[in-house]
Amino acid sequence: MVMPVHDVNPTRRTPWVTYALLAANFVVFLAFTPGVIGSLTGGSSLADLCHLQAFLDRYAVVPQELIHHRMPNLVPTGATGVGPQGPGCVVDRPGYEKSPELSVLTAMFLHGGWLHLLGNMLFLWIFGNNVADRMGHVRFLLFYLVCGYAAAYGFAVLNAGSGEPLIGASGAVAGVLGAYLVLYPRARVWVLVPFLIFLPLRLPAWIVLGMWFVLQAVYSSGQGVTDAGTVAYLGARVRLRGGAC
Repeated sequence: MVMPVHDVNPTRRTPWVTYALLAANFVVFLAFTPGVIGSLTGGSSLADLCHLQAFLDRYAVVPQELIHHRMPNLVPTGATGVGPQGPGCVVDRPGYEKSPELSVLTAMFLHGGWLHLLGNMLFLWIFGNNVADRMGHVRFLLFYLVCGYAAAYGFAVLNAGSGEPLIGASGAVAGVLGAYLVLYPRARVWVLVPFLIFLPLRLPAWIVLGMWFVLQAVYSSGQGVTDAGTVAYLGARVRLRGGAC
C-alpha cells in the first residue's frame, strides 16, 4: 500500500468546507463514538461494546429500516446484564424516535475504527480541496452529501433485508474521488512507498485512487475495524461490527 502525501495540483482558494468535514469526522469519532479509548489501549469491555451497539443502532443506517421503514421492536439500551447464556447487552423497546432518512446523514460521520477514519480522511484531505476549488464551497458540500446518500441508498436497495448498521464516509469520499478523476485526469500525486524505508514517488492519480478502493476492501473484511465480531445479547447473538459505507 502506498501513502499519498500531496497532489501536484494547486488550488486557488482555501478549502474551508473540506476542513470542516475533516474536523466534524474527527470530533464525532473522538468525542462521541463509544469505545474509542478501548481501541487505543488495546481492549474493550462488554460495557463498551454494548454502548457501541446501542450508539450504532440509533445513529447508523440500517437497510431494512431505510427501505421498508421496519423499525425493530427491541434495541440495545447500552446497559449490560446477565441472562441464561451469561453476560450480555440488555435490549428493550426503543426510547427514541429514529428517522431512517436522517440516519443516512449521521452515518456519514461515523467510522468503525482508526484505519477506516484515517483512510477516508487522508484521501478527502488530499483530493477534496481541488474538487471544492473547482465546484465552489456550497456546491461541493451538496455534492459530498448527495454522493453519501446515493451510496447508502444503493447499498440498502441491494441489501434490503439486512439489519446490520451501515456507517462511514466512504460513499461520499468515493464520489469526490470520482469527480477528481473526471476533472483532473492527468494529475499526479506524490506518495510514500514502504520499501525498507519510505521512498517518495510521483504516480498518476488514477493509480493512487485505485489504492483507496483496496483499502475499502481491507476494512470491509473486518481488518482495522473496531470491535469486529459478536457479542452475546440476553437470549441472542448479534454481530457487533457495522458495515462500512
